[in-house]
Amino acid sequence: MRTNIVQMGADELTYEIRNIIGIVEKLQKLGLEVDMENIGDPVAKGERVPEWLKSIVSELALEDSTYGYCPTQGIEETRIFLSERNNCNGGIRLRSEDIIFFNGLGDAITKVYGLLHSTARVITPSPTYTTHSSSEATHAGLSPITYTLDPHNNWEPDLEELRKKVKYNPAVAGVLIINPDNPTGMVYSEESLREIVSIAREYGLFIIADEIYENLVYNRRRTKSLSDVIGDVPAISMKGISKEFPWPGSRCGWIETYNLDKDSHFASYVKSILNAKMLEVCSTTLPQRAIPRIISHPEYPGHLNERRLRYERFSSIASNLLQGVKGVIANPANGSFYMSVVFEEGVLNQNQSLPVHNRDVSKLIESFVSMPGVSPDKRLVYFLLAAKGICVVPLSSFNTALQGFRVTLLQPEENKFRQMIETLRQGINEYLGRHDN
Repeated sequence: MRTNIVQMGADELTYEIRNIIGIVEKLQKLGLEVDMENIGDPVAKGERVPEWLKSIVSELALEDSTYGYCPTQGIEETRIFLSERNNCNGGIRLRSEDIIFFNGLGDAITKVYGLLHSTARVITPSPTYTTHSSSEATHAGLSPITYTLDPHNNWEPDLEELRKKVKYNPAVAGVLIINPDNPTGMVYSEESLREIVSIAREYGLFIIADEIYENLVYNRRRTKSLSDVIGDVPAISMKGISKEFPWPGSRCGWIETYNLDKDSHFASYVKSILNAKMLEVCSTTLPQRAIPRIISHPEYPGHLNERRLRYERFSSIASNLLQGVKGVIANPANGSFYMSVVFEEGVLNQNQSLPVHNRDVSKLIESFVSMPGVSPDKRLVYFLLAAKGICVVPLSSFNTALQGFRVTLLQPEENKFRQMIETLRQGINEYLGRHDN
């Protein structure tokens, strides 16, 4: 074309979590049965949606008002409910007008990064959820700026590194926190959160906190919502119902904005986000109307607790089974429903493989792993898929140099989950040329 129409940074828009599905579909056509451990969709993994939740949605679907537009920021009744619920817990006072609804957090993430000034950067954890790192890097047209989550220290953030990178990089305007974390399952301690807030205050930054898993914390870990520790620092918290209810198909999430009155630039930035949402008219109506009824339902706390206990148990199973593999770091998850497995440096290489007995499957996988630029952990993931029928996600696709993979804790049946992890362990040992003890 006579004019380049591709945005700088467009190459940063990668999403291996779904990219691998194209490969899976080709393998399934060749007769391979696949256990999908790549996407965080509890419903797709077989988790049953409670009947009482279905009843609430069914009743709302019979009301004409749920089929119309709602206010741009979201239904006032729901925003009041969420703000009052927040205010009962202490911390910063949240007003209904501080809440903006979106069509899922993917929509919110795109706008939050896309409407930043072109030179303003948000430093993100590494590894980090791809939608955040890709959206931030695409906005800037540059590679992400990161601070380390350390697998040798139970994925705790390297706050000294964060402080140094903020201090010596004046382009950094914000800090991202994902708490509980995706992909590692780490939960930020209150002390870490307060230190990050202190860094932001000292250097005049704002904070983005993805807290969509905030009610899925277990293993006796304790954390705080950002609103409890933010003080006078400008911030955005991202929340939603896709993971917690769970209702991923609702495409319903929201942001809470804190301390708009403390910084005029931040207030103008948030106004631009609202204006962008106004151009779309509004977000989905029915799930917004359902939120107060579902959260207020007497069976909701028990529903959440049952899920937390299951993820806690499965996290322990996976960690115990995989920690015994030499060269593998398998920290248990303490929140969300993901767990990341890391290989020590040099354990994986480009010469390892697994026997694939289906000749057509073998040929297809060899064509993928022989492509230029395939990382060692991606090679492992492809062979695990072809030889063991388990689809995980390479950790290097989460904006990190670490080699490993992310697996979910979503399989609802414990025996099937244990069998899947045992098969993973066996496959890893075979891949490394070892016997599985």
